[in-house]
Amino acid sequence: MKRLKVLSLLLLAVMLVLAACGGGSKTTNNSGSSTGSDSGAQTENSGSSNTGADGGSEPSEEPAPIDLGGRTIRVAAWWDPKPAGNTVDEQARLDKIAELEQKYNFTFEWINIPYEEYLDKLTTSTLAGEPFADIAIIEYRQVLPLIKQGLVLPISEFTSATDDINNEQRLLRKLPAIGGDEYAFAEPGVSVVGVFYNRDLVKRLGVKDPQELFEAGQWNWESFLDLAKQATRDTDNDGVIDTFGYAGWHADAARHFAVANGAMFVNEDLTLGMNDPRMIEALEFVNRLYNVENVVKVKTGDWTEGDTFKDGDVLMSINYDWNMGDLSFEVGVVPNPPGPQSDGKHTYANATQNGWFMLKGVKDPQIVYSIFEQSFDYPRTAEYLGQDWLESRFKTEKDIQIALNHINGTGRITIEEYIQDFPFYAIMDEIFVQNQSVSATIEKYVQQAEAAPEKLRS
Repeated sequence: MKRLKVLSLLLLAVMLVLAACGGGSKTTNNSGSSTGSDSGAQTENSGSSNTGADGGSEPSEEPAPIDLGGRTIRVAAWWDPKPAGNTVDEQARLDKIAELEQKYNFTFEWINIPYEEYLDKLTTSTLAGEPFADIAIIEYRQVLPLIKQGLVLPISEFTSATDDINNEQRLLRKLPAIGGDEYAFAEPGVSVVGVFYNRDLVKRLGVKDPQELFEAGQWNWESFLDLAKQATRDTDNDGVIDTFGYAGWHADAARHFAVANGAMFVNEDLTLGMNDPRMIEALEFVNRLYNVENVVKVKTGDWTEGDTFKDGDVLMSINYDWNMGDLSFEVGVVPNPPGPQSDGKHTYANATQNGWFMLKGVKDPQIVYSIFEQSFDYPRTAEYLGQDWLESRFKTEKDIQIALNHINGTGRITIEEYIQDFPFYAIMDEIFVQNQSVSATIEKYVQQAEAAPEKLRS
């Protein structure tokens, strides 16, 4: 009996100790100092730890999944922006799009509007507070008036710190700032603007391959002109020139040679660059090509002159990768030759840069952007950036390496063509068509040229 009493006392003592320990644990939870994974979940979901009467014993709530309620997210361009599904990568993106549409309960609408109607529809609908699209392609040369009217949103207003565009930019990248802020975004890609040359004609004429000059560090304006002069020949002695050194629109050549010499008609800050001595030097050189040495094959005199290179009787043309898909000869490429005042960074004028913009008035632009960015998160098959595209343009590994390592990403955005009242075409006509003095023409138009971008700055 005595032994039973002792055992009972020991059991009571153990129960008291356990009760005391249990009470201490409950007090700690109620103090709000919980640690571990539960604490992290509470902080993420509610901003504070659970200090209610339940002592944090109930699981924290997960954030409600985004449900767009069947909404349509509209993406617009002057072509069909929907992936065609013709390649493995395009099909992978289509699969990703379908996955996102189901996950967030929405539908993408791909809007294709003719180029000549596009800007007017974008402007009028957005001014009315009912933008025709959520995300739209816009050319840089057209966007400054839209920025001034507040019709497009800066990237900072619809992205978060965790979005890829603010980190690795693996899915979408920021395009250069314009109008004092970053607005445009695009998928990482390749753009090749440079001197494309007829490799078959190089062999037939027995002239130096431009890539040999480039690799030897001898590629410059003078070697370019020397090649053009050598290629401009009457090969059958009938008094008619049969092969030419160069083809291309004079206005295009002026922009490219200017940038390759560190100059622009209008600078990024909208100050005038047209009267810069480096610009005068570039215009004098282009005039020499067209009106002094006469090495240029001219057919139309307008922007379609880039196609003249395709005739097969022209050695070189400052041209574009997208225009090189239907040639009857093998083409090579080198950067535009640097001028005497080259900045060493820019090789061509990017007058046709476009990008995606978020329009003012879009509902929940942060969500729209995030979903659009996620649609580019799919497995890629390419071994390097732009592989399929580059291999469709070029025959040799050397061409591709020059395009990737020495041309892609070296453009400088130019916008003078779309600044209202800027006398760009009048200047081009007087110098290259009417063969007027470069210096006198610049002096004639400098006051008008200076006033035009001032309207956008004010």
